[in-house]
Amino acid sequence: MADKIKYEMEFPIHASPALLYQYLSTPSGLSEWYADNVNSRGQMFTFIWEGSEEEATLLAKKSGERIKFRWNDDEDTDYFFELRIQVDDITKDVSLMITDFAEDDEVEEGKMLWENMVSNLKQMLGSS
Repeated sequence: MADKIKYEMEFPIHASPALLYQYLSTPSGLSEWYADNVNSRGQMFTFIWEGSEEEATLLAKKSGERIKFRWNDDEDTDYFFELRIQVDDITKDVSLMITDFAEDDEVEEGKMLWENMVSNLKQMLGSS
């Protein structure tokens, strides 16, 4: 299997970090924009899209700041995806920082997928 490439994206979000965090860290929040449905049991999250299911393990969580998952398919790897809230100290602008991994020929597709999902998130938040 080819090594995956790490990529990072930044999205300005016009919403409070506390509100944004609810959409990133709870099954109900993630169901609003990331997947059709999300269930969790302890550290295990099940993401459901149009009948297909993917399971991920919650690796780390810092309230109001970040949440980090690893797909169970990538269990024996260092691959993960992380959603991090960054607030500019001076302007107080809020950004959603996304770190993910994809195979070389799938990076652009992965980025487009995140752009679409974050666009959905912004609509939920009323953030243009």
